[in-house]
Amino acid sequence: MRQIVLFTLVVFLYGCVTIYNPATQRREFYFIDENTEILLGKNLASQILNSKKLVKDKNLNRYLQEIGERIAKVCDRSSLNYHFYILDEEEINAFALPGGYVFVNRGLIDRVGRDELAFCLGHEVGHICARHALKRLQASLGMQLILSLALKNPEYINIRKGLEVIYNVISLGYSRQDEFLADYLGVKYAYKAGFSPQGAVILLEKLKREGEVRPFVFLSSHPPPQARIERIKEEIKKLEENG
Repeated sequence: MRQIVLFTLVVFLYGCVTIYNPATQRREFYFIDENTEILLGKNLASQILNSKKLVKDKNLNRYLQEIGERIAKVCDRSSLNYHFYILDEEEINAFALPGGYVFVNRGLIDRVGRDELAFCLGHEVGHICARHALKRLQASLGMQLILSLALKNPEYINIRKGLEVIYNVISLGYSRQDEFLADYLGVKYAYKAGFSPQGAVILLEKLKREGEVRPFVFLSSHPPPQARIERIKEEIKKLEENG
């Protein structure tokens, strides 16, 4: 039996993909394919949509969709179908789910301009393009999930566990490097979509002044706002120099 399991595991791992991710500019290993990623995101999005109130204002939703679609067209995973929603909540916040789902609170939209919102959406889309939540999910489930998938036994595949991991990621936040990369991607996507990259600086400086930096600095171990602002200014300079 052990030999069968090991053989199945080897065959499974052989079928896993190592692909070049343009968002991270590295070759990366995935055993969760894109279809599964989209399914996980869809399931978690459904839970959020069933438990949260959405903003029904057509003009506001059209405004978000227009900016979101422009970002989606120039991002590193433009083949995904992106979905943008406005939650009727006052807290300044935004988050993304694997597979192309982005949620923005009304409290954030009410307090930022177009260029700032473009950076915010670019930042969240950046997390999706870099597959940050997916990587955390793979690391958390690890060999148990690999074996369950390799054995093709549905009763071992704990989708609920996967959803819990993703929910914890978006609730507690990403690593310092993940946030720095999402900042860079947010600036790049906003710039490529025709928005002013200075919106990133304006947004973070505004949040810093107000002391409401939770949307981009989830944990105390994450980069402080000023560090992110300085790095963003450097990236903007490079973008403008290179055209």
